[in-house]
Amino acid sequence: MNCGERERKMFAVKCIPKKALKGKESSIENEINVLRKIKHENIVALEDIYESSNHLYLIMQLVSGGELFDRIVEKGFYTEKDASTLIRQVLDAVDYLHKLGIVHRDLKPENLLYFNPQDESKIMISDFGLSKMEGSGDVMSTACGTPGYVAPEVLAQKPYSKAVDCWSIGVIAYILLCGYPPFYDENDSKLFEQILKADYEFDAPYWDDISDSAKDFIGSLMEKDPAKRFTCDQALGHPWIAGDTALCKNIHESVSRQIRKNFAKSKWRQAFNATAVVRHMRRLQLSSSMGHSMDSSHPHPPNSRAAQMQNQRNQANQNQANQTPNQIPSQSSTQPSPSPSQTRSQNPNAAIMKSFSVDSPHKDCKWTCMHPHTHKP
Repeated sequence: MNCGERERKMFAVKCIPKKALKGKESSIENEINVLRKIKHENIVALEDIYESSNHLYLIMQLVSGGELFDRIVEKGFYTEKDASTLIRQVLDAVDYLHKLGIVHRDLKPENLLYFNPQDESKIMISDFGLSKMEGSGDVMSTACGTPGYVAPEVLAQKPYSKAVDCWSIGVIAYILLCGYPPFYDENDSKLFEQILKADYEFDAPYWDDISDSAKDFIGSLMEKDPAKRFTCDQALGHPWIAGDTALCKNIHESVSRQIRKNFAKSKWRQAFNATAVVRHMRRLQLSSSMGHSMDSSHPHPPNSRAAQMQNQRNQANQNQANQTPNQIPSQSSTQPSPSPSQTRSQNPNAAIMKSFSVDSPHKDCKWTCMHPHTHKP
């Protein structure tokens, strides 16, 4: 390489207006302090920080493989073993965080990104905006996170610890094996009640082909009592992760169908989308490929969580269809009526974000990509 040449490497740049940080300086300082401590192959790295008079620039490792749900839907073959491999990587990374005294507090599928587009790409954990440094023996009490994934003790506003991350991993594992969330109700209080009681089921027929070992693994993490809940280290030793009990049967058709119905392209998604620029065209292609009508030939059991979700979606669609023109809000309304596609995408988080939300200091930030030598401090 000539001395005048430089290696060209792409990074993601998180551009945060300083005016958006007024009164929230401690939050971004916390995120930066956490990111500076982390160096793990399954965690998006902070490479550098630059500052101008009006903006703060976080130079992040660029990951370009896409979001978790999108990749699963794209697959033609997907098994328990695939889900086990994904969860093992998440557990390994979170175990690393916990040993550093860091609690993520907002683990969810939208914060899990693939490093590159390759089939065997590793998974990366992102978004440390709500993470917390845990002192020796300290517990936390601030209610934060995304409701569908938070542990019962958080909703109960009780002091909590790093065990909340383990609960969230259990919820993610549940979704990866069936395509729908363990807790769902459009009524806020009923949804909270489900989570507080750890009231979830392994509904037939969606769980009929899932191993007992997988169900036991999920139950060990989605344990109501945080003192009895598996730690990441314990979960890494479970046979479904460390052994050979994860089945290799193809469950792609059922799981991808449910993901499309319950999660894909939904409005509530607030992922740390560091790869938006790189993946823009790829997303358009994916949207086109997903444009075909959804297969509804697989009936829901009458009392299953999936059936409840489907019934509420159907009712929402029917209510919208029955509206007269005078009932439909104008475009200038602050609460516009959702389109049928948006209604179909409703999920537990959409139902309760209005009553359980976090004022993120990054809501006004923008992402772009850059070569390191084109940016000057």
